[in-house]
Amino acid sequence: MTAAERRASGSLAAVFAARILGLFLVLPVFALEAARYPGGSDPSLVGLAMGIYGLTQGLLQIPFGIASDRLGRKRVIVVGLLVFAAGSFVAAAADSLLGLLVGRSLQGAGAVSAAVTALLADQTRDAVRTKAMALVGASIGLMFALSLVAAPLLSAAVGLAGLFALTGVLALGCIAVVVWWTPPAPAEQKNAPRGRLAEVLTHPGLLRLDVGVFVLHAVQLAMWVAIPGLLVEAGLAQQDHWKVYLPAILASFVVMAATLFPLERRGYLRAVFLASVGLVALVQLGLLAAAARPGLALLAVLLFAFFCGFNVLEATQPSMASRVAPAHARGAALGVYNTLQSLGFFAGGAVGGWLAKNVGMQGLFAACAGLMLLWLAVAWPMRAPAAPPSPEEVLADEAQAT
Repeated sequence: MTAAERRASGSLAAVFAARILGLFLVLPVFALEAARYPGGSDPSLVGLAMGIYGLTQGLLQIPFGIASDRLGRKRVIVVGLLVFAAGSFVAAAADSLLGLLVGRSLQGAGAVSAAVTALLADQTRDAVRTKAMALVGASIGLMFALSLVAAPLLSAAVGLAGLFALTGVLALGCIAVVVWWTPPAPAEQKNAPRGRLAEVLTHPGLLRLDVGVFVLHAVQLAMWVAIPGLLVEAGLAQQDHWKVYLPAILASFVVMAATLFPLERRGYLRAVFLASVGLVALVQLGLLAAAARPGLALLAVLLFAFFCGFNVLEATQPSMASRVAPAHARGAALGVYNTLQSLGFFAGGAVGGWLAKNVGMQGLFAACAGLMLLWLAVAWPMRAPAAPPSPEEVLADEAQAT
C-alpha cells in the first residue's frame, strides 16, 4: 500500500472498530440489564429493543450510500455519526425500556457503513483493496471479541447507561478521525444508481454473500438473547463472564491465524468458508442440547467453537464481497451487503426475543441451527473469488503508481 492508502485504511478501520465496539459493548449484557427497567420483564420487547437498531440501519443504509455519492462521503459520514451519538445519549438517559428502544432506533439511523466502505474503495487501488477490506472485516470481529470480554466488567462498574454514554463518546471520537485523519475524499464520479442496483441484486455470487451476512448476524444477535442467561444458570456471575469469553476468544484468533490465511494462499478459501458455516451450525445444535442442563465447561467449548467459525466468516465476507462485485458496481454492492447485515441484527434481536418467550431457549437454538444449515445449502455452489495479488504484483503496481 502507498502511504495514503495505509492512512485511509487505518483511519476508516478505526472508525468501524470504535463504532462497532460501542454497539457490541451492550450486546452481552443488554438482556440482563434491560430486565431492570420498567417493561423489561417481556423477553420479546427486550429482543425488539436489541434488534431495532438493525431495522433503522437497514432502512437507511442505501439512502445514506446514495447521499454520499451526491453530497460527498465525509460529509454524510459525519452527519450519520452525529445521529448515532445522539441515539447513544438518548439511550443513556432512558429510564424505561421504551426509552432504550427509541435510543437504539436513533443509533441505527446513523447508517454510515456503506458510505465508509465506499470511501475506502474510492481511496484504494484494485491491487490492494482486498487487503483494505479484510482489515475492516477483521476489526469488526476483533471489536466483537473485545466487547464480550469488556462488557461484563464495564457493566458492573457503570451500568447499561454508562455503556451507552461511552458509545456516544466513541462516536464523537470517530468524527474527529474522519475530519482530521482520513485523507481528503477524491472527486466522486456521477453514478447511475438504478442500473447498478439492479445488477447487484441479480448477481448470484453477491446474493449468496448477502444471504450469508444476514444469517450470520441474525444468529449472532439471537444467541446473545440466551447466552448470558445460560452462563448465569450454569453458576457463573455476570461480572465473571469474561473468564469464559477471554480464553475462547484468544484461542479462536490463534486458530484463525493458523488456518485461514495459509489455506487461502493454497487455494482452499471455499473449503474454509463452508467449514466455518458448518461449524457455527454445529455449535447451535450443541447449544440446543446444552440449554436443557447448562454446564459451564460445555458452554465454554461451544463458545470457543463459535468464535472460531464466526471470526473466519466475519473477516472473509466483506473482502469477498468487494472482490466478487463488478468494479463499476462496488458501491451499490456494499450498500446492499451492509443493509442485509443490519436487517440481520434486527431479525436476530426481535425474532430471537420472540422465540425465547414463546418456544424457549431450545427452540431458539433450533431455529438458529436451521438458519445456518439453510445458509450452508445456499453457499455450497459458491466459487472462491480470484486470488489476491502476489507481493510481486503489488510492488509492481506501487512502482507504477509512483
